Amino acid sequence: MHVLVRMMNSGVSVAIPTSRTTKIGDLKTLVEKKFDVKPENQRLFFAGKQLENQYNLFDYSININDVIQLIVMETITENNSIKNLPLKAPKNSKDETYNQSCSTATSSAIEEDISEDSKYFKLGDYVDIRDFEYGLWYMGKIVKIKKDNSVKNGQTSYDKEEEHDGLIYFVEDAGATNDPPTEVTLKDIRPYSTENLPFDQLKINDKVLMNYNTEHPKERGYWYDVQVKQITVNRRNREVIGDIILGSNKAVLNNCRLMFLDDILKIKPYKLVAERTEEDDAIMQTMPSIERAGALTCTKCKDNINKLCVDCGCSICGGKEDEGKQLMCDECNEGFHITCLSPPLTEIPEDDEWFCPTCKNDENEIVKAGGKLKATKKKKLASTSKRDWGKGMACVGRTKKCNIVPPNHFGAIPGVEVGTTWLFRVQVSESGIHRPPVGGIHGRDNQGAFSIVLSGGYEDDIDNGEEFMYTGSGGRDLSGNKRTALQSCDQELTRNNRALALNCNAEINDKEGATAVDWKKGKPVRVVRNYKLHKHSKYAPEVGNRYDGLYKVTKYYPETGISGFIVWRFVLKRDDPAPAPWTAKGKKRIAQLGLEIIYPENYTPSTGLDNTKLPGSNRKRTLHDTEIENNETDQHLPKKKDEEKSSEKKAKMQYKLEKEAEELIKADAANKKYWDDCKEMLKDGKKAFLDRVEETFMCICCQDIVYEPITLNCSHNICKGCLKRSFASKVYQCPSCRAELGKTYLMNINTMLANTLLYFFPGYNTGR
Repeated sequence: MHVLVRMMNSGVSVAIPTSRTTKIGDLKTLVEKKFDVKPENQRLFFAGKQLENQYNLFDYSININDVIQLIVMETITENNSIKNLPLKAPKNSKDETYNQSCSTATSSAIEEDISEDSKYFKLGDYVDIRDFEYGLWYMGKIVKIKKDNSVKNGQTSYDKEEEHDGLIYFVEDAGATNDPPTEVTLKDIRPYSTENLPFDQLKINDKVLMNYNTEHPKERGYWYDVQVKQITVNRRNREVIGDIILGSNKAVLNNCRLMFLDDILKIKPYKLVAERTEEDDAIMQTMPSIERAGALTCTKCKDNINKLCVDCGCSICGGKEDEGKQLMCDECNEGFHITCLSPPLTEIPEDDEWFCPTCKNDENEIVKAGGKLKATKKKKLASTSKRDWGKGMACVGRTKKCNIVPPNHFGAIPGVEVGTTWLFRVQVSESGIHRPPVGGIHGRDNQGAFSIVLSGGYEDDIDNGEEFMYTGSGGRDLSGNKRTALQSCDQELTRNNRALALNCNAEINDKEGATAVDWKKGKPVRVVRNYKLHKHSKYAPEVGNRYDGLYKVTKYYPETGISGFIVWRFVLKRDDPAPAPWTAKGKKRIAQLGLEIIYPENYTPSTGLDNTKLPGSNRKRTLHDTEIENNETDQHLPKKKDEEKSSEKKAKMQYKLEKEAEELIKADAANKKYWDDCKEMLKDGKKAFLDRVEETFMCICCQDIVYEPITLNCSHNICKGCLKRSFASKVYQCPSCRAELGKTYLMNINTMLANTLLYFFPGYNTGR
């Protein structure tokens, strides 16, 4: 296997071949060769843990392609110790809603005692101030007025439509006077609204101040500017629909239903200070006695102080008394009486952080700075093994899954050509050709078998290329985690054996077997030959796992095997339009398609020229290594010859669309630009082209090829079922670009695109 080591300061990643049994200390030696960093200066991290030298990759559950972070620690000397110390980040302001346009004003302005005069406000006036982030209005008091230094020669950075008088107002929150004042401009403050507007005087297009809760529309919330769009009055109820203006950036929440129609406030206009009367001054300078209704702290108990509630009170008893003796968990934010805890506390802890019994970690399991990882019993037993397990590739899991056809698909997989070879079985599973990573038969006993692998595991197997005799599964004791064993009992025509028998064009017979009436009408089976079969058959590949096409079951029957036990034998005959890979035509076709052995992502095969040997590795030299060495020696050929070879290979790899495919693509005019983009991959072969088609026409909702595709006005494609679910959730927008579609959007299926995708990926719509 191999892991990715990424240097955190530069972001450079390098794939390092290794094994799950490799010690961290030995891994640091390999890292040193790649990054030129001494092991003592390396700090390796994975999943939040620092990796210690005495443990191996298995102890930290590190798998193939996992990323290990590398931090380089410099040696600190007396001369540079001060220079290398980290600087303490400046503490953020408590109020994050400061107006960004005013934050550049003179920082010392609040410290000065002299205030500027304003045309509209005085010091001490109570005003409505708008929260910069959320757009809600709350009560504040003006404590300072200063000039805005960003205004020069009458030019400002504000929109022409916005009110701006060249001043900055320092306004403190009337409900939190201990907080620092907020700096705003004229557009974000106005006289405090107190006058209630009767419902019968409300008109369409009026701009008023109303209460709304953006998360729970039926509950009390905060006060926002509302543009009235619709007013409905009947015998049962009254209804107001309006657009809510959310913030200074003029974001609008459209068509909101307002609930609290008895609390509609008029928005007070600006009034010049020179035109104020004594009564106006008294109103502006006096804090309103009646506070506007605000959002509930707890929607369950409606802020009833006498009602027990585990949401806003103690999470154990629900009581709200003795707030001074309640603790708040820093993880789940729930409150607890110190007397309700088990065991109870006598006083509030002095620690900065406190965690409730549910959130607190077991201190015995925490690895402190400089401490050692505490391995479990299972890990200790596993880490003592010296076995290399094929550098981890023998037990690695799948990193991707085939979605272009369902798991129970009979026949070829679109885009996978006969003769395609993968280095490991797990890659065959990822391609969808044979999904089980270990088992030899993939099938269902009520449907049939979809694929098999020939690996020479049964002594009764006979391979003649175009026809072979396959031994069923079972009859072996595989306890103790064994993958293979000698035959120890009779096989039965059940499970996978029965599934393979169902592929034969004959009535099932679990006693004597059967022979196909017309073998070509049987269900097809995908066949993969493994390199382990090569010592018994000349038709198997020397390296890896090769897809050899479709076969049909001609007959099956029970027979006493070499072991002396009953085995079920299946005779399969090739029935594939593509030539077999071992024939001259098949080899020529493989060369024309440019099919080469496929390696896992980031896999770096050993060339045999590198003397580096991983700990615990006893890897033997293979034919594959010899091939790679021969390829490397070809580098001594003249450069011109190499270029000719490369251009010739590219020409062979090009894929030409069939006439029917060209006509289908041409008919789908709505997606012309997408098909033109896909056609650019034709020069790289059929697989590259189909991969691009699959990626281009993938539904953003279900992450699969679009089924019953609908091409929207914005040119995005989505499954009809996915769009219906979106509309059922009252989301009437394109899932890709959020373009408005409207409630009455006609969901017409793009049959041209559906037929084209079905041509390239036959059977992908099965089960959908």
